[in-house]
Amino acid sequence: MANTLTRFKKYTDKLDEVYQHAAVTAVLDGDGSMVQMGANAGEMIIPKISMDGLADYSRSGGYVAGDVTLTNETVTFNYDRGRVFTVDAMDDEETAGVAFGRLAGEFVRTKVAPEMDAFRFAEYASHAGISKVQEELSTGDQALAALIAGQNNMDDAEVPVDQRYLFISSALYNLILNVDTTKSKAVLDSFQDVIKVPKSRFYTQITLYDGATDGQTAGGFAKTDDAKEINFMIIHKPALLQYPKHTVNKIIAPQDNQTSDGWKFFYRAYGLADLYENKTAGVYLHSKA
Repeated sequence: MANTLTRFKKYTDKLDEVYQHAAVTAVLDGDGSMVQMGANAGEMIIPKISMDGLADYSRSGGYVAGDVTLTNETVTFNYDRGRVFTVDAMDDEETAGVAFGRLAGEFVRTKVAPEMDAFRFAEYASHAGISKVQEELSTGDQALAALIAGQNNMDDAEVPVDQRYLFISSALYNLILNVDTTKSKAVLDSFQDVIKVPKSRFYTQITLYDGATDGQTAGGFAKTDDAKEINFMIIHKPALLQYPKHTVNKIIAPQDNQTSDGWKFFYRAYGLADLYENKTAGVYLHSKA
């Protein structure tokens, strides 16, 4: 049995790697070690600073005193999802370390990663204060013009050029590739990275199914009736509060299972997807009308 558990562990240790390849928003994850927890469970503390600007210097009176204010903002983790699966010991007797491991990996790749992406994009898209444009784009030239307008918008808001990521629908990206190579390359190369997003994850609003209510037992997510398809989003990574704080990939062997003679796989993802209050200019949303 120890050998079987070792093979299982080999797969569960790779689950985070699977997520990194499958979730397009993984590149935006912050450093969890820098997070300061709040006084209550599910809270995180964000330090904020504000100060006065320059004033006239007087040769007789010298400097004018200014105020500096240091405050702490408390934000609440907004993503807490999980599932448990059971595979009967006899059904999986011959391939315990392979079949069940593939189940776990496929679950992360096909269910966890798409939902995390969709949730994050919808959270950022619905945030008050970000720049939002609704427009139909039918040609590559229109798409390039829209990207340039987004870059200009961030430039005018003094958002740093580095760490600007472009998340774009596959259809729009392919339209851009049909434009003159030099022109399209110059625009696309102005971003830290260009990441194509599957249409099924790219909406302004979604609903997370609870897994228990009638009609929602399959879990997962769905776009809301008034959701709009996103053409592209430009995201400045330092503007985000994106932290996958706690991820559980847990296996219970049949001899330790108190409810059935089966292998049990537990998965839980707990984290935060939000924006800094004073950095909303770091997200630019372009959606269909």
